Amino acid sequence: MENMKPEMGSDCGYKCGMLPMCAPLATSWVPPQGENPPMYAPSEALNRGTLFPGLDLPFMNMVNKTNPYAGTPLGELMALAFMVKELQLYLDTHPDDKDAFKALRDTLALKREGMARYVKLYGPLTFDQLEDCDRYSWPDGPWPWEYCERMGK
Repeated sequence: MENMKPEMGSDCGYKCGMLPMCAPLATSWVPPQGENPPMYAPSEALNRGTLFPGLDLPFMNMVNKTNPYAGTPLGELMALAFMVKELQLYLDTHPDDKDAFKALRDTLALKREGMARYVKLYGPLTFDQLEDCDRYSWPDGPWPWEYCERMGK
């Protein structure tokens, strides 16, 4: 670290460049979103990794084509949870978007109903859902990732 200046005339390539001691490691940039942007359906959003088509910038044009839980109750819950998180992040920067807030509230209600239905049929997904169970069923199988067929049968 004694000599922070590259030698004049040296060809050290792009991987060996020198920065001043106070230089930032990176500068990030996020594309800005306008109000009320279009949204993917929850299952498509989960596959694409974003709720908003305007932010869908797949690395090297690679897109997830399938979700092994698509069409299952667990897959639906995963998609709704992803949509809730995406809407929360969007509303952090667009708190006055009434349509997005309504979508968040509607999605939260769907997620709550779906989670209650799932726990009743298949058992708890999280430890705190045991309050609705009549016995300690947490270690019972099969675990959510052990369902091989659609609908968890």
